Amino acid sequence: MVPLLAKVVEGEDLTASEAARAFGHIVSGLESPVRTGGLLAALQTKGLAPSEVAGGVEALRGAMIPVASGDPGALVDTCGTGGGSVSTFNISTASALVVAAAGVPVAKHGNRSFTSKCGSADVLEALGVAVDLTPEGMSRVLEEAGVVFMFAPLLHPAMRHVVPVRRDLGITTIMNLLGPLTNPARARRQVVGVADPAFIDLVVRALMELGHDRALVVHGEPGLDELSPCGPTRVAELRDGRVSDYEVTPEELGLDPVAPEALAGGEPEENAAVVRAVLTGEEGGAARTAVLINAAAAFQVAGRTDSLADGVAAAAESIDSGAAAAALDRLIRASRRAAAARG
Repeated sequence: MVPLLAKVVEGEDLTASEAARAFGHIVSGLESPVRTGGLLAALQTKGLAPSEVAGGVEALRGAMIPVASGDPGALVDTCGTGGGSVSTFNISTASALVVAAAGVPVAKHGNRSFTSKCGSADVLEALGVAVDLTPEGMSRVLEEAGVVFMFAPLLHPAMRHVVPVRRDLGITTIMNLLGPLTNPARARRQVVGVADPAFIDLVVRALMELGHDRALVVHGEPGLDELSPCGPTRVAELRDGRVSDYEVTPEELGLDPVAPEALAGGEPEENAAVVRAVLTGEEGGAARTAVLINAAAAFQVAGRTDSLADGVAAAAESIDSGAAAAALDRLIRASRRAAAARG
């Protein structure tokens, strides 16, 4: 560990194997808090490299408790890094259900709130979904409902070695990126929102190095770790081993832009009411627009549509047909059965 720390301090990037070794020691509890904090701070000061992110993800994968799935290559995950300057309701969670309703297998990975009042686990619990499941229970839910929520603390016990250091450092570190990229079901199709546009290329190159099949890494204006229904979104798309960069606006997708304040999030019960209203079709305004755009991205990485505009149409059909609301009900029932079986 010390030679690798010295290398970073000298301004050199770690290879993926070096980063995997360093973070493997950290999540195994073999490193002191001082050296762990030193590496995290030194990497942040130097500037992160895709190889370092990829290696860190591999180390966390080696330490996680996996969730079995039939075909990881078909699985989609939608998540953000958090930390956006605009606090919204749980857009990616609602979008995941819209996509699952159309038959796309979704293995969503998330946690409770860190940077807002309501994380994905919080809103799903408020909707009636059981999140405290065993890995086997999560696998059964995915099989039965076509969508599952994987509660991160239950599957990443090794992160306990890093949490106190991150808390004491009090700064953004590589760990803010590694968590969202370490899907316990090994989903290889992902929509990742980043709060800092400087991370777009970093994350998409790391996903390419990790062998992901498809990905969209996005940053929306003003300061969203989602595709923006308010204005332009910068996108880096990974497809067939190549990365393309472009910008998209709501108008290009046939949607009217909305005001950021119309997306404001609140307490779990408030956000749950918004999510349910979108899924049932009762909400036809700004919240629906946000979900349509973000579900469109998930349809695209799943290979179900050829463009974001087609994805918006598919998302609207999923909601208006009643399928999205039915998907939520299936998830609630399947998760409760799995929780009851746990005892």
